[in-house]
Amino acid sequence: MEIVCKTPANTPESHDYIFRNGIRYVKPYNFEYIAHAKSRWAGKTIVDLFADEFKGRKRDYYDSAVKSGHIQVDGKTVPVSYIVQTSQKISHFLHRHEPPVMALDVTILHKGEDVLTVCKPASVPVHPCGQYRKNTVVGILQAEHDLAPLFPIHRLDRLVSGLLILARSASQAEIFRQQIEAGMVQKQYIAKVVGEFPEEEQVVNLRVNSNAREGRSTVEAEDTDEKAKSTLNGKAACTKFTRICTNGKFSIVSCHPITGRTHQIRVHLQSTGHPIANDTLYLTDYVDNSSSRRAFTAHKTTVKSHRSLQVNSDDCTSEPEECIEDFYIDPTCTNCPNLAPIGYDGSEEGLWLHCVRYSGPDWVYECPYPNWASLS
Repeated sequence: MEIVCKTPANTPESHDYIFRNGIRYVKPYNFEYIAHAKSRWAGKTIVDLFADEFKGRKRDYYDSAVKSGHIQVDGKTVPVSYIVQTSQKISHFLHRHEPPVMALDVTILHKGEDVLTVCKPASVPVHPCGQYRKNTVVGILQAEHDLAPLFPIHRLDRLVSGLLILARSASQAEIFRQQIEAGMVQKQYIAKVVGEFPEEEQVVNLRVNSNAREGRSTVEAEDTDEKAKSTLNGKAACTKFTRICTNGKFSIVSCHPITGRTHQIRVHLQSTGHPIANDTLYLTDYVDNSSSRRAFTAHKTTVKSHRSLQVNSDDCTSEPEECIEDFYIDPTCTNCPNLAPIGYDGSEEGLWLHCVRYSGPDWVYECPYPNWASLS
């Protein structure tokens, strides 16, 4: 559903979370989605509008949601025949089920008056986005450490782990923003890649073209011809790679992105023929020698998760202390009685990509290496 704005959920608290079999769930909660009627919506009935624009649910659901008041216009219950007008406030009250994440601690590395740094676990988004609100680094820090407000000064993809810097005031966040925009901040990541990465430093200068609809990026080579340059869609991107160690099958590589494009490190490593070894999004069409391909295939079975995230509220097979009270089941909810949203396959693992260092004009913050960084 396309949302113009969203009402804030209740402040995250520690009792909002349910831990089962190494997974962190959020108890489903009531939430109001708000949109304002676009011009193309005008003249449609409220049920037609939802059935045409938001196809994730059947028409029968929207019909009953309007009748029960779960869908309102300008704060009022309306009949199913109600004709929508431009700019009206459309509210959809839902029982919100957040996707689960791996139950890993958000480890505090440095807690200062102006700056907080943490080690972000893989699978946890940094801040509220999409279906996530409480199952985020910011939400967990507020619930478990009473740390708020927090202002992330950079982002890590949800599946990426490592150093995350959060300002504790808007003014401090602005200082960091200015330094980043001025090119005064350097970043370092490490990755575990397929094959024996070259010993000498590799510099990749390939434009990155991000496709938001497909959720992935591609690279384009820089063209020296001025006329050809005008046809390129990607943004200029540069990453420097240095091999730390290798065992022939896999390598640990230090990554220094000079720019910050979507999936830049991942797609640049793919272009070298040495993609991240558990990055299924970019392993499908990389070009590499057969020995590296065989090394990934042999290891592939250990990458895929064996967890099932479709856990019913009354199905608790973990330790007794993890079995806390059941959540409220909404009879009108299309996700209940499952904790996880319907369709969430739960087969992902954290990427073998980890942020280890950020440095600026007069500051340095670091994060320990993860366990997978050892090839011994």
